[in-house]
Amino acid sequence: MTSKVVLRSNFGTDVGRRRKNNEDACLVDDELGLWVVADGMGGQAAGEIASQQAVETVHGMVRQGLNGSRQAVPKGALRTVNHERVLESAVQGATYMVFGLAELDRTKSGMGTTLSAMLRVDDEVLLAQVGDSRIYRVREGRAEQLTEDHTLVNWQIQQGIITPEEARTSKQRNVITRAVGNHDYVQVDILRATVEPGDTFLLCSDGLHGYLKSQELPPLMELPGDEAVEALIQLANDRGGKDNITCVIVRAEAAS
Repeated sequence: MTSKVVLRSNFGTDVGRRRKNNEDACLVDDELGLWVVADGMGGQAAGEIASQQAVETVHGMVRQGLNGSRQAVPKGALRTVNHERVLESAVQGATYMVFGLAELDRTKSGMGTTLSAMLRVDDEVLLAQVGDSRIYRVREGRAEQLTEDHTLVNWQIQQGIITPEEARTSKQRNVITRAVGNHDYVQVDILRATVEPGDTFLLCSDGLHGYLKSQELPPLMELPGDEAVEALIQLANDRGGKDNITCVIVRAEAAS
């Protein structure tokens, strides 16, 4: 199948204005078609370890899952890959790895990380979501949040307990209901999204989207190359920079 789009990425991460350490991590692999953002949590640098270990594990397991499938197919035979299973298994592998590291070192007990991953499959993308990092798609001047936040306030909104306006000032707005590594298993949202030439995807930690209104995204994402990444990080810092800031921008261009 000939693809009608080429996906190219730019990324950046910043410690922000109030934190001493950057507990975010990200992964970009345009050739493989995999992009990941993770926001770690836990004391004594455990958040940094959790997020970095998670993205490395997902990268390695997806690469092995896709390349291993190619190698296992006899010459001339049709190759079928269950991309959903590959991606979800990679996130579960990261969960087990981070949990296991915390079990080995009790000072890291309770460490974990959010994880938002995007994997290209022909002219679609598969999304894996755990926690409150986010993935947006900008299409024809409109930004859409594709992932759902796994937070207590989002659950309260869905149950009609609080309003979205009340959620913005809630003292519980940073309470995450799912994370990679807190336990040896996590429920992973697996979603599909279409890709059209001109689409732009944003993967980001809450250090960015906590300061951002979705309607502000389209003009910022139109900036070329790294300028869009720099503008988004600057926006978050200008509005407080209370957390680490990470963003990955993936642009879909028409294949020549």
